[in-house]
Amino acid sequence: MTGMTHAMVKGSNVPLEAAAVRAVLRWTPGAGVPDVDASALLLGTDARVRSDEDFVFYNQPRHPSGLVRRLPKKRVAEHLTDTVEADLSALDASVDQVVLAASSDGDTFQHVRDLRILLYDAALAESEPLAVFDVKPETGEETAIICGELYRRGEGWKFRAVAQGYPTGLVGLATAFGISVDETEPAAAPEPPARPPAYGYPQSPDAPAYGYPQPSSPPVRSGYGYPQPAAAFVPDPDFRLPPMGPQFVRP
Repeated sequence: MTGMTHAMVKGSNVPLEAAAVRAVLRWTPGAGVPDVDASALLLGTDARVRSDEDFVFYNQPRHPSGLVRRLPKKRVAEHLTDTVEADLSALDASVDQVVLAASSDGDTFQHVRDLRILLYDAALAESEPLAVFDVKPETGEETAIICGELYRRGEGWKFRAVAQGYPTGLVGLATAFGISVDETEPAAAPEPPARPPAYGYPQSPDAPAYGYPQPSSPPVRSGYGYPQPAAAFVPDPDFRLPPMGPQFVRP
């Protein structure tokens, strides 16, 4: 298949000779266009994941085996891309399919322009795609779409163009294939305890925070730690100030 690109239509399939493939999601960004994220699900013969680790997406970009992984997003000319690579020849025999999906962030796929999946031979840095499929939403309300799937056929692998959408986003897509999604809302933060009054001064209910204004005439305290009242001052009639320097002379 080297040098030959298959233009796919929904439901069509094509055999793959490549041992590893690179699936590139491509779309045209712009005002009002939501961001798009690629993801992959590794499925067993029962069309379900074997564990939650079989879901490769933006919060888990690499499968524990290292054989399926997301690559960083890129800008290519006027397009954006998000990519998943899969080493098909090395995958465990219990993996029967690799679902290639897209999810939109903030709006539906009705507003995503020119969505396309391109499948490349991952061993070739510069080559024509093996297959190209223009992904069209069916209702316009989809927030996640299965763009295509890689699946075993005999001793080899094939690629099928799918374009099946979900209005429930990445969560709906994941749960459809057996992923356990924790949707528990985080517990509300506890209310802070009531501020205790300043030590030694009972406060009114509407007292402000730190730096409470104190009573204007606090009671006179005596005892250790408090200055005591000074004795009455009696001036010495013979006391005279020393001569002041010129810096203190007033005009």
